[in-house]
Amino acid sequence: MPEEPQWLNDRETEAWLALASLMFTLPGALDAQLSRDSDLTLFDYSVLSSLSMTPGRAQRLSDLAGHIGSSLSRLSNVVKRLERRGLLRREPDPESPRYTRAVLTDDGWDTVVAAAPGHVAAVRRYVIDGLTEGQVTALREVACHVTERINEASAEVPRRR
Repeated sequence: MPEEPQWLNDRETEAWLALASLMFTLPGALDAQLSRDSDLTLFDYSVLSSLSMTPGRAQRLSDLAGHIGSSLSRLSNVVKRLERRGLLRREPDPESPRYTRAVLTDDGWDTVVAAAPGHVAAVRRYVIDGLTEGQVTALREVACHVTERINEASAEVPRRR
């Protein structure tokens, strides 16, 4: 017989519902700002931004997917679209040609540099401004803790073939 679930108490329920609301509303607000100001989605921006901060502005697709928390198939579709726009290109990894890497083009660099001020202003407006230093620290710690738990659980699940 399965174990009885450990139900959330009132305080835990309030915390969970607040987090769930945040998870559903924040991406849409950031997506809307980026779409309106830069013709990018939040996912597009995350890909371009990540590449802009790597040495040589290039990264293996598998590493990039892990860095931005995406499946490789979802990332591949976005990379194809960004490549058609001339914002990045795919090429074999020179260290191991069996891997493919994404390389940020000059147009991609210009696009992410132009989008960054509006994006950071939205992040400040929606998330950072109005928080105390302690709240910012707590937010970081909670976000890192939850992400770590998800990553640990994902590593425990056997992959289907």
